[in-house]
Amino acid sequence: MTTKTIPQLPIPNFFDSQKVGEVWRVPYQTRASQAKAWAKEYQIQSVVADCHRICLLLIDVQNTFCIPGFELFVGGKSGLGAVEDNVRICEFIYRNLHVITEIIPTMDTHRAMQIFHPIFWINRAGEHPTPGTTIISLEDVEEGRWKVNPEVAYTIAEGDNLALEQHALHYVKKLSDAGKFPLIIWPYHSMLGGIGHALVSAVEEAIFFHAIARNSQTHFQLKGDHPLTENYSVLRPEVLEDNHGKAIAQKNSLLMERLLNFDAVIIAGQAKSHCVAWTIDDLLTEITIVDPNLAEKVYLLEDCTSPVVISQEIDFTEQANAAFQRFANAGMNVVRSTDAIADLLNL
Repeated sequence: MTTKTIPQLPIPNFFDSQKVGEVWRVPYQTRASQAKAWAKEYQIQSVVADCHRICLLLIDVQNTFCIPGFELFVGGKSGLGAVEDNVRICEFIYRNLHVITEIIPTMDTHRAMQIFHPIFWINRAGEHPTPGTTIISLEDVEEGRWKVNPEVAYTIAEGDNLALEQHALHYVKKLSDAGKFPLIIWPYHSMLGGIGHALVSAVEEAIFFHAIARNSQTHFQLKGDHPLTENYSVLRPEVLEDNHGKAIAQKNSLLMERLLNFDAVIIAGQAKSHCVAWTIDDLLTEITIVDPNLAEKVYLLEDCTSPVVISQEIDFTEQANAAFQRFANAGMNVVRSTDAIADLLNL
């Protein structure tokens, strides 16, 4: 196979690492022509010829999380975490273009009226919570410090505010009972149809280049648009049922099955402490049920993901690192983007 004679490929000269933190239009037709020429020059085969099927799962590499000045920029400890991560992600895709079978980008997808947005809640004075710094606990809801904004019931609960209040109480209790993160009120972000929802331009360009060069359709996965639950993990929402036991959302069983059918799954994206960790955790849960040895085919790009760090009070670095250590203890491989896939997998 070509992968044995070309461990890694060069990075195309159009890639500009200085533009990774910016938003711009990808010149699709130009890149398509270049990708075809690149495949011919380096004898890159179509994915149909892959003996080892390798998936790159990119978690929420979107403007809202990855571009400075956008709503939930993941700065990590360095302050430029997501930008630095995306430079490495792009370079990783280009260098390993010939062995990546499929790229699956997940996309956080929200609307205005959702349980983690300010408009959903009010205090006794009728004020909405401050996004980014407000955490709503079970005790807060039980004692009425925060309650559902009755004005949102018309569009998301058919006007039944009582039912919405009951669900809100049930929701924060389920989070507490399950030991999950408490309900954080986030700024409006990843808004469907908005520029923040889009993939980072440089990453989108690399993904498109891969699709054309390898004749591999990119497999996009949208998550998070249900108004009554958070959806950090692409594989399942935080809460599956309402207070009556009725399903409000479902696990993404089709994606889970798809991932487990690959010979290797490589994971990167944002944020390490939230959507990345939660997705890996759900994948590990399924692996543990099916066959714990499957954990060995999961590779985590530790230098292509950063934790949420908002302030000294809200810093999830320790939790993110602890989660990755737990994943490694379970048999998953924690690696760096500079490692050649062909070497890691003995191709």
